Amino acid sequence: MSDRDEKSLPPAPLHGLKVLDVATLFAGPVIATLMADFGADVIKVEHPRGDALRGFGWQKNGLSLWWALIGRNKRCITLDLNRPRGQDLLKELAADADVLIENFRPGTMEHWGLGYEDLRAINPRLIMVRVTGFGQDGPYRDRPGFGTLAEAMSGFAEINGYPDGPPTLPTLALADVVCALFGTFASMFALYHRDARGTGQGQLVDLSIYEPFFWILGPQALVYDQLGIVQDRTGNRAPFAAPRNAYRSRDGRWLALSASAQSIAERVMRLVGREDVIAEPWFRNHTGRVAHADELDEIIGGWIGERSSEEVLQAFEEFQAAIAPIYSIADIMLDPQYRARGTIATHVDPRLGPVKIQNVIPRLSATPGRLRHLGPDLGAHNRDIYVERLGYTESDLAAWKTEGIV
Repeated sequence: MSDRDEKSLPPAPLHGLKVLDVATLFAGPVIATLMADFGADVIKVEHPRGDALRGFGWQKNGLSLWWALIGRNKRCITLDLNRPRGQDLLKELAADADVLIENFRPGTMEHWGLGYEDLRAINPRLIMVRVTGFGQDGPYRDRPGFGTLAEAMSGFAEINGYPDGPPTLPTLALADVVCALFGTFASMFALYHRDARGTGQGQLVDLSIYEPFFWILGPQALVYDQLGIVQDRTGNRAPFAAPRNAYRSRDGRWLALSASAQSIAERVMRLVGREDVIAEPWFRNHTGRVAHADELDEIIGGWIGERSSEEVLQAFEEFQAAIAPIYSIADIMLDPQYRARGTIATHVDPRLGPVKIQNVIPRLSATPGRLRHLGPDLGAHNRDIYVERLGYTESDLAAWKTEGIV
């Protein structure tokens, strides 16, 4: 986005909010990315060696594409928090910050003199978001924590996959991103309490990775406590609704169908020519349909398997029944709905040229977020922050670089 385009748009909703991203890899930094997308001035604080994300995953021209995404819209500085001078500089930055996000093991920030109580003494308005695998207390507090562990211990992997297969972990940073979404709205709740309620007081957000992921799994705790049921792996079926599965068309395309609503389930049966099934007593509710899922799958799967994917999709659209093709990213890039809504943005990066990337989501009518730049180079904004914002000299910056502080 050019400076002219930037100035022509209304201020983003978080314009003026100052955020320090002192976290690494996924969960914590994504909180900061979401805030940066909506206008927050996010300063990414990295060790002079750089965040591990810079060397993570797929790369082009020496640039990690994970970093390009998660580092977007942030200003990046280097700082060694193991050094007393580095700790002092972070305190200066925290003095007027609104939010600080960190994900070191419990006690690390305190060891550096940068714990919540230390920073609150400098800035009572500061909201400190502490992201760890297992939280700030409990017997697992000192364990290293990653999203994979949360995906395992939350119960997700145990219910994901097919009955005759192993528990299945996701192939993306799913628990980390779910944690980040919870961390973002928790930060906004804390800001609302501070500003809209007029308290003027910051607070500590203790955010584990496993707890948000456990929350999104639905009423498993209630089901086990009240009914003694341990949910099994059911593949593409749902244990609480039917018909619901993935079906293969004559031309080999996989299609995902969901008929959670009674009206949709009835439309599907009319569409496949089995209106007689609707009259069955067991078809009148989810419990009955789930008990007859094999029968429903045989009927629906047989009908779909005799037709091309185009024929199936057209027929379902005419009947206003719910089905969709299972997409790869190559399919997504061609989809007219994605194009019409601008879900994927085109951005020109000085290192990669024109790139396709997720747009800012969701869309706000009056104060939209915007994509300004991809993840910057290491230390790209050292001068902006240390010299122009904090008032140090070029000589100071050069000396710190020589000493390994920045």
